[in-house]
Amino acid sequence: MGFVQDNGSYTPLATDAALVSSIGMYLDDSRNRLLVAVSDPGYNQQRTSAATLRKLARLVILNRDNGQLIRSVDLGSLSSAPNHFANDVAVDTQGNAYITDSFAPVIYKVDAQGVASIFLENAQLGAPAGAFGLNGIVFHPDGYLLVAKSNEGALFKIPLSNPAGLTRVTTSQNLRAADGLLLQNNTTLQVVTNAQAKVYRLTTTDGWATATTSGTFTTQPQYPTTLARRAGADSYVLYSNLNALQANQQPPVAQFSIVKVTF
Repeated sequence: MGFVQDNGSYTPLATDAALVSSIGMYLDDSRNRLLVAVSDPGYNQQRTSAATLRKLARLVILNRDNGQLIRSVDLGSLSSAPNHFANDVAVDTQGNAYITDSFAPVIYKVDAQGVASIFLENAQLGAPAGAFGLNGIVFHPDGYLLVAKSNEGALFKIPLSNPAGLTRVTTSQNLRAADGLLLQNNTTLQVVTNAQAKVYRLTTTDGWATATTSGTFTTQPQYPTTLARRAGADSYVLYSNLNALQANQQPPVAQFSIVKVTF
C-alpha cells in the first residue's frame, strides 16, 4: 500500500504480511482508517500459499496516517463456498464495512468493532467457477448499497435494512466486466468496465430503480479497474494492466497510469 504524488512518485505506506494481494480499498477519513480487501490470486509469490490460493477473503484495516495494522479480519471462513476473493469495500455512516466476494455469492459485513458476519448470501449473486461475479460496491446515503456483478454486467441495489430485498437496476447500458464504482452524487454513478476499457456515467431519476447513460470515457486498453475522486467532481481511473500480469507478460509492466476521467 502507498501514496502516489502528482509527480508520479510512489511512497509505501504499509507492507504488513496480511496484505497478500491488496484488491479494493476504502479511505475512511473521518475514522482515520484505510480499509483493504485482501485476496490471494497467486500473483504474489512471496505471500501466496496452498492454504490461501483462491480461498482467501480478508479485510485489513490500517491507520491512515502511518500504515500500522489496526485489525485483520478473516471473512472466507464465514461461508462454505469453496473459493473466495475479497474484492471491494464500502463503508456506511455508522462505520460498518461491506465487502464483496467475487468467487462466492456473498457480501460480508464488518462492524466498527471488527465483528464480521455475512450480510447477504444469495445464489443470484454467484458466478461460474473461475469467473468474477460480485465486484465494485458503494454505499448510498439513502440507506442501500449499489453493487456491480462483472460476469453479467449487472448492477444491484441492496437495502441495508432488508438485504434479501435486493433488486437489479434496469439499464440498457452494457456493463459487461463492470469493476470499480464511484458514486459521484446521489443520482450519478461512474462504472469502470475493465475488458471494455470504458468508464460509463449512469444517472437515475427514480432512486436507482433504473439508470441511463449520460457519458462515456474510453480508456487505454490497459485493464482499468477502479476510480478515485479528488477535489470537486474530478475522478481518476487506474490502469491496472492486470491482463498483462495474468498472461505472465515478459518483461512485466513497470509503469502504471492514473488518468483523469473526462466525459
